[in-house]
Amino acid sequence: MTYGWAILIIAIVLVAFFSLNLFNPYTFAPKASPGSCQILRPNGPGSNIFVSEVGLCTTNEIPQYVAQFNGASSTISVTEISAYAITGSITEAAWVKFNSVDTSINSGIVTPDISNTYPLLFLQAGSGVISYSILTAAGINGIGDATPTPKQWYFVVGRYNLATGNLSVCANNTCHSTPYTPGATQTSYGAGWTFGSFPIQNTYSDAQMADVQIYNTSLSTSAINTLYAEGIGGAPVDIQNLVGWWPLNGNSNDYSGNGNNGVPVNVVFTSNWENGYTAP
Repeated sequence: MTYGWAILIIAIVLVAFFSLNLFNPYTFAPKASPGSCQILRPNGPGSNIFVSEVGLCTTNEIPQYVAQFNGASSTISVTEISAYAITGSITEAAWVKFNSVDTSINSGIVTPDISNTYPLLFLQAGSGVISYSILTAAGINGIGDATPTPKQWYFVVGRYNLATGNLSVCANNTCHSTPYTPGATQTSYGAGWTFGSFPIQNTYSDAQMADVQIYNTSLSTSAINTLYAEGIGGAPVDIQNLVGWWPLNGNSNDYSGNGNNGVPVNVVFTSNWENGYTAP
């Protein structure tokens, strides 16, 4: 009986340690502080003259914090104030862990539809898949990837190539594409982005998010694979075409040098994020 009680106590302690994430190898790993790596643009936002990385921009560096969205009211809104204007190809990338996935639109990143002008691009986990879609007056055209596992970190990418008319979605290091023919009004987007909500349908993400990067070009598959290999704290791979970079490591600031800082509403920057993450 004494041994039985001892085993029960040990089991309870082990369960407690597990719930506190103490067995995760990343729990006690060195982590990058907020703003430890950023892009320097000495000639101001939008300039690519002498643009460079500054700080500790090492690969496989993991962040101290990630953004936690509550699924009910959390959002980060970004108004594009830089000299960049995305009028053609675009790439939107982020690390996302959806705490729950259902058949509704559980949004990740949205390029908004301003005053009913099209198109509206959105990268989401909805209808049971990770997908990247373009909404036009004629409806939705999108491409989906595998069904995401809840509470599992994914590197997700959506890209639209104006020259080829392709929409692509990537989950980790696997990408799929579908052809799409844009209409005459479908070559410009709303000036900014929304993280964590889908404004038109008033839905919100129950998710954690980190390392959001947006480019005014359709990144190559090899560049996307490089981003994935860098892990959840990876630095941008194409700083010349980088529009915004939000590590979400303790704040919603834009570290691309373009000044597109986000405004968080009911977002918690949590240090307890390691469960479900495995370095590439």
